[in-house]
Amino acid sequence: MPCLKLQVLFFLVFCCLLSCKVPAEIKLNDIEFEQKELLFEDSFKNGLDKWVVEKEPVGTSEVYTKNGKMIIDVGGGSTVWFKEMIDKKNVLIQYKRRVVMKGGENDRLSDLNQFWMANDPHNPDIFSRSGSFAEYDPLQMYYAGIGGNRNTTTRFRKYLGNGERELIYDLTDKEYLLEPNKTYFIQILVSEGITKLFVDGTELFSYSDTKPLTKGYFGFRTVQSHQEIDEFRVYSLHGKSN
Repeated sequence: MPCLKLQVLFFLVFCCLLSCKVPAEIKLNDIEFEQKELLFEDSFKNGLDKWVVEKEPVGTSEVYTKNGKMIIDVGGGSTVWFKEMIDKKNVLIQYKRRVVMKGGENDRLSDLNQFWMANDPHNPDIFSRSGSFAEYDPLQMYYAGIGGNRNTTTRFRKYLGNGERELIYDLTDKEYLLEPNKTYFIQILVSEGITKLFVDGTELFSYSDTKPLTKGYFGFRTVQSHQEIDEFRVYSLHGKSN
């Protein structure tokens, strides 16, 4: 009888391990990693306690959570910063995001934008702005704007910390622009001086930086848009380039 109980216990433990198993490896184009650690996540079930909202007081502008999603519904510029600094050698940031187009006041197909590895060399408090885009010029960070300028451009920039914004990619073909009400899976990789951005598993940008930004804050950015975000996760990775 004790042996039977022991076998049942082992079986239950085995089942538990299987159900908790995380994929051993992820591969993002030419860089392969073993997944080591989930650093941060947000299911947006507890409000915005992990975030700092900066938004211009234009029209009806709200940032809130509903049904396990972050809702950004703003008439002007807005940045929603994750409060925790990301400070790891190899990092993957990922989330799902869509631009809502259902005839609402702020429903405009534009500006699925994001900042990452952001720091303010002039002010230790990075969360000190009104949401106006020009106020972010003094930061050091990477920026990707998908479907900017009324869904006519998709750009990648590096902000140098002195007001200069270095333009690295400027894509205008339709395949790089937004579709209404489509949920996109965004992944941002920072590793060994390289940063990459993937949309639905396809590499959009890759930048090898001679002076890489290795730590900083992440923020969702948009202007006059209605967007939904969910399944936000940040992973620390380890692995090697092939």
